[in-house]
Amino acid sequence: MRKIGSVLDAFLGDNEWCAALGFFAPLATFVVLLIVLPVLGTFWNSLFLDVTFLPRRFIGLENYTGLWQDPAFWRSLRFTVLFVLISVPLETLLGLFIALILNESFPLRGILRACVLIPWAIPAAVSGRAFELIYNASYGAANFILSIAGFTNAPINWLGNEVGAFAAVVVADIWKTTPFAAILLLAGLSAVPEDLYRQAMVDRATLVQRFFRITLPLLRPVLVVTVLFRSVEALRIFDIIFVLTGGGPGSSTLSLSLLGYRYFSSGDFGYGSAVSVILFFLALALSVMYVRLGGFGKETP
Repeated sequence: MRKIGSVLDAFLGDNEWCAALGFFAPLATFVVLLIVLPVLGTFWNSLFLDVTFLPRRFIGLENYTGLWQDPAFWRSLRFTVLFVLISVPLETLLGLFIALILNESFPLRGILRACVLIPWAIPAAVSGRAFELIYNASYGAANFILSIAGFTNAPINWLGNEVGAFAAVVVADIWKTTPFAAILLLAGLSAVPEDLYRQAMVDRATLVQRFFRITLPLLRPVLVVTVLFRSVEALRIFDIIFVLTGGGPGSSTLSLSLLGYRYFSSGDFGYGSAVSVILFFLALALSVMYVRLGGFGKETP
């Protein structure tokens, strides 16, 4: 027994990888149970004909070939990609502008920082409902303001045409999620040493030069992380569209998440799983691209 105890003590005490394994095990368990297994299960289910009231049978990649020939899938993919390309840059630029303002010293700055977070704290379904009332063609605030300003005499059906519905979704998402980008960028700005700015002012560098030579390069990792988070969230947008437009008019604002939800709610779990798998790989590709862009895997000299 003493020999066994001494062997265990030597094994557990002298090997650093045991301690590392102990720290890594909870995280690995969390990732496997809540991420890896659900993803693998969804992919496995996408290989079956899994429709309510029909026998479940293996069909291979037929669900994916069906999506390839499905016009609704291509419309939803086009809308989702276009939404990401438009909303994420606007949110990032506005968030950076707000962060630069909040990073300065002025009275009541703490209260203003707290107020900026209010749109982000409101649930997406609530903000979507609020914007639905704003854009209502009969009694919405948007038409009321335009009529008071003299820009239009007839009410505009904002949510009744493709351009208006798309713009409404983009504006609602920007209003809600810009504060999230602003807070992340503000944290990055707070980490920039003030001595660099003082030295730059001694060297008579202008405000624009200080921004492009100091702020932007040092803020790049946080900026990449912000764009990454917002791109993934925008890629799987669901709540605001579900409440504000329902995917209409004519499926013009139908996102991939909403398309998958429609298949799941109609009982076609295999087809819905295929949509979810494609959405997962799109998010994964975006994440890998942004991680490479940010250079997070490179060692600093």
